[in-house]
Amino acid sequence: MNDLVPRLSAALSDRYRIERELGAGGMATVYLAQDLRHDRLVAVKVLRPELAAVIGGERFLAEIKTTANLQHPHILPLFDSGAVDGTVFYVMPYVEGESLRDRLTREKQLPIADAIRIATEVAGALDYAHRHRVIHRDIKPENILLHDGQALVADFGIALAVSSVGGGTRMTETGMSLGTPHYMSPEQAMGEREITARSDVYALGCVLYEMLTGEPPFMGPTAQAIIARVVTEEPRALTLQRKTIPPHVEAAVLTALEKLPADRFATAAEFAEALANPRYAPRTTTRLPAGAGAPGQTRWRRGVWLAAGVALVSLALGTWGWVRARRAARQPVAWQYITLGDSVTLGALYPSVALSPDGSVLVFKDDVQNGLLWVKRRAELNASPIPGTERASNPVFSPDGEWVAYVADGRLKKVRAGGGASVTLADSVAGQYGGAAWLDDGTLVYVPPSLSELRRVSAAGGASTVALRDTSLGGLGIGMPTALPGARGVLFQGCSSGCVTMGVHVADLRTGRQKTLLDGVAQAWYLPSGHLLYVRRDGVALVAPFDLQRLEVNGAAVPVLESVLVGAGFAQLAWSPAGTLVYLRGVGGSAEFTMVRVSRDGALAPVDSSWYGQFNSVALSPDGRHLAVGAGSSTGGLNIWVKRLDRGPFTRLTFGGRDRRPVWSPDGKVVAFIRDTANSSLVIARPADGSGPDRRLAGIDQQIQEVDWSRDGRWLLLRTDNASSGAGDIVGVRTSGDSTPVPLAASSFTELHPALSPDGRWLAYTSNESGSNEVYVRPFPNTGDGRWQVSNGGGTQPRWSDGGRELYFLDFRARLVEAQVPSGRGFSTDSFRLLFDASGFLLDDFHQSYEVTRDGRFLFASPRQRAEGSRKPLLVRVDHWWGVVRAALAQ
Repeated sequence: MNDLVPRLSAALSDRYRIERELGAGGMATVYLAQDLRHDRLVAVKVLRPELAAVIGGERFLAEIKTTANLQHPHILPLFDSGAVDGTVFYVMPYVEGESLRDRLTREKQLPIADAIRIATEVAGALDYAHRHRVIHRDIKPENILLHDGQALVADFGIALAVSSVGGGTRMTETGMSLGTPHYMSPEQAMGEREITARSDVYALGCVLYEMLTGEPPFMGPTAQAIIARVVTEEPRALTLQRKTIPPHVEAAVLTALEKLPADRFATAAEFAEALANPRYAPRTTTRLPAGAGAPGQTRWRRGVWLAAGVALVSLALGTWGWVRARRAARQPVAWQYITLGDSVTLGALYPSVALSPDGSVLVFKDDVQNGLLWVKRRAELNASPIPGTERASNPVFSPDGEWVAYVADGRLKKVRAGGGASVTLADSVAGQYGGAAWLDDGTLVYVPPSLSELRRVSAAGGASTVALRDTSLGGLGIGMPTALPGARGVLFQGCSSGCVTMGVHVADLRTGRQKTLLDGVAQAWYLPSGHLLYVRRDGVALVAPFDLQRLEVNGAAVPVLESVLVGAGFAQLAWSPAGTLVYLRGVGGSAEFTMVRVSRDGALAPVDSSWYGQFNSVALSPDGRHLAVGAGSSTGGLNIWVKRLDRGPFTRLTFGGRDRRPVWSPDGKVVAFIRDTANSSLVIARPADGSGPDRRLAGIDQQIQEVDWSRDGRWLLLRTDNASSGAGDIVGVRTSGDSTPVPLAASSFTELHPALSPDGRWLAYTSNESGSNEVYVRPFPNTGDGRWQVSNGGGTQPRWSDGGRELYFLDFRARLVEAQVPSGRGFSTDSFRLLFDASGFLLDDFHQSYEVTRDGRFLFASPRQRAEGSRKPLLVRVDHWWGVVRAALAQ
């Protein structure tokens, strides 16, 4: 298309001046242009060449003239049309605003009054067009523009022009289709030749449904699956998803979405009238569940079933794989979104969901209200909290479904699913990345704070024993255990520092040994079918055959699910043996974050509300005016970016896909970062403005995980992985002269998070030498001359204030604590102050997770959902999910 622009510009030079491309859709590319005759901006839409070739340009232009005669305040008019060297174009007004799709992407659900008003305006446009014998055929949020808040329906007559000249039967030649699966009426999906106004009414009903609930009435992983649901299932009641929707509005929408055209509103005007009439009620009918139907409807659906295959072939939507899935499944698979209520927000960052064995009870962690566990029962509309479970994470059901185990305040606890007092089973337990598995022999396996072993304790409490201790794991941390049947063993995640690399391991509880099963995998579970279900870091879930006796994967994996949210290495998914699966849906499988400033009282404000991504580290420049961030993932590539505050550009600094953990030079002119090699790491420096080449600062024969740079520029502090013991060590490297690494805090224990005081006198760091992580301080560079423990009862991730008079750290509850450091020759702390709960932010157990600003505030990466105040996570429940597995395995 780009080589066409000069020719198009030359041919239209007497009428339009092409300025730039605005976007591309399924049928056309859109350009912004200046209408020279009328001195106004217009949108020039150029039909895709392959589509124009199949249809025939002259015939298309003859049919599209119908649109030029439509004059209505809510219809975007057609100004002009023509052809240049076989290229077809048409011209419409340029609307300064956004599409309804843009607004839905931003807000998810609209205020009820706004949704009804927009739908009423579109209905008026449709009614006018229908009375002029024009059917739109492609009503969807993308084709509804919002100009000063008012709806304008675009592309009237375009789909009509395509279908009228034979496009509907020849679309396979272009790879495109008429209509969008989410908004297609059943008769349009069937490929019926005669499409009436009632098809547009159906599509508008779908759009209003989405404006009110946040999603179209039918969703699925593929176009085939969506259309299968369109023609066979009933939409879920709106008030179950949003209780404030008026009954008459729900009744009107469901009438518009009737399967049979004759059961819908005869006109769009009738639809609008019903939306405005509080007394509207549908005709008395019995709304049957999916798959059921009255005799007439059953015969109709059989016709749909047979015709749909032909229709999908003609629309180039592929083969009917879902038919095989239905035959393989004993019951039809049912997909639906779960609403949790307006007062709770599901945690999206750490393990947050558990499902009872019978699939009827969901337990989840609230991300806002102090980390409480909540219960959502299938038969109940709203969730209810479990009192006494504050600061909880990692919920897991007992095999009988009576109890829920969880981790809180460094302890493993259990509570009855119906509520009651919590019982402590074990102390010194790692939450978030750690967690526990409940075995079917009445014991639990959990991860201690060292993340270097697994311990086992009775579900009744008592002393714990070592289930696994394996020094061959090297720098890996153990986390996220899940149970194998018969107490045969547990699956767990083996994760390098910060989960740069990860894989699924299996611990044999008979022998006390472990081995690697799968690399690059976030989490895994054993299914009763003899398969492993596991989720990759890109959010794709797969199943593979698994030998329970040999504890090994013994066959190829097949994908069964997409877009599972993977936040900080954790897959937000739970399943039950009864065949129900619940997961949190994410874009590309990854959680998105935005950087926020947090005041000392915990109030947060986005650094730049338009800026978000897969951030994994942050470094603030010495002058406080720029941020360097690590962004991306180990699967998609890790790179360093620089952001000028507050609304400045976000500039990519590195491009190799192996760069992470930035730190600024003392003068703020250079950004240093870790570059991974095969078996080691380098510290590389690059000018912050990207104006110069890379410069190597340090390199050792171990993986480097963290870097700090002294303010006098003379030292780099490196935290390494000790491959022999699995512990981290802190070493110093001079930036000039002798570059031999100097051990600063190196032992058989794990030392993390080096932080050098602004005056260069004190090294703060984290160590687990006492059995749990605590914050320590040593003199620098002569670290052997003293050692002071700062935290008591758990502490990690120390950071200094700009003046060095305060030392901050996170306690065992992930609360930010301030320690006052008096001036003087020796080191001491004389008071502590609890600031705020930081558990809702991105906290990396292995790396520094926040920065301190010069004015005493803090920078954290926050899930977009929390930072933007959204309380509507996309939580999906799939009933009879075994049908999906059987169908995938049968292919």
